[in-house]
Amino acid sequence: MVDADEPDDYMSMDFSEVPTKPAQETSLQRKQRFRREAEIKGRPKSKAELAADEAAARDYALSKSLLDPTAPAAQKSKGLAMMKKMGFVAGSTLGAQESATSANAEPIRISIKEDRSGIGLDAERKRKVDEAAEQQGLPPQGKRPKVDEGEFRDRVRKEREAARTERQVHAAQKVAEMLDEEGQGHEQRDSHSPAKPTSRTLSTRPLKSINVLWRGLVRQREEAERDRRMRHDLEQSLSSHLPTYGEDDDDDNTQQAMGKPDQVVAPFEDLEEEDTELDGFNGLEPEVRLQCLVAYLRDEYRYCFWCKCAYPDKEMDGCPGLTEEDHD
Repeated sequence: MVDADEPDDYMSMDFSEVPTKPAQETSLQRKQRFRREAEIKGRPKSKAELAADEAAARDYALSKSLLDPTAPAAQKSKGLAMMKKMGFVAGSTLGAQESATSANAEPIRISIKEDRSGIGLDAERKRKVDEAAEQQGLPPQGKRPKVDEGEFRDRVRKEREAARTERQVHAAQKVAEMLDEEGQGHEQRDSHSPAKPTSRTLSTRPLKSINVLWRGLVRQREEAERDRRMRHDLEQSLSSHLPTYGEDDDDDNTQQAMGKPDQVVAPFEDLEEEDTELDGFNGLEPEVRLQCLVAYLRDEYRYCFWCKCAYPDKEMDGCPGLTEEDHD
């Protein structure tokens, strides 16, 4: 305790309790503040800001109970005021007391419809989805079991592996077809017969005479070529054509210069016939088809699909193995 008679020690005075004055705002700072506030108030809100404010106000209004006396809707509701005069209490139900257990104590919530579709469109879509699921033997959309995350990942991985194997099958078919054409060219040159030019668009041989391992590849090309020619003929028939003199007597060069279509029709009769052998091969798993193609290339042409090269002898010394894992 400090003695009252003890003189003050002016050399050790504490100025920590001295009140400090707040920094005063200068006239320039005040003008700048007024200018910023005026700019903020005078700036019109964008559509996104107006939509956000509208959504916030709607969510706030919907979050409040219609029977809450502090809610703006309840304060302005004349129907609620009339019900209160007749003895209604907020939180209770309407009707007889015996039915109070099954009655609603709150009014039906408002559901905001934000799109422009019809009122019953969602129900119609759900009904169609449920009918399609029922036809496929699946449960309705609302009763479908939850998909396990691990199961979903396994299914996606298997689908990716199947798609990758299909691409490998397609590449192996192209290699087998190329080697087969080269082998036929060598046989023709050995027999001293002129080599016929091969076309990758249309096959010069019947489809059933082609090896089933890559017959599907040739069939796809011929189907695409048939569709292209059909579209071309349809466009030529719909386009305007002015008659000229001597049209029937024009030679081939004149017809080509006039842009007339060729009259040569490719033999697409094989595409209309059923090919059970090709259907059976396409019904196999992609891994099985790839194994058949890889084995055929090794046996017939000493070619390793994974090494991407042909070997001089049947032993194929230097090739790691038959599968892709052996070449990793």
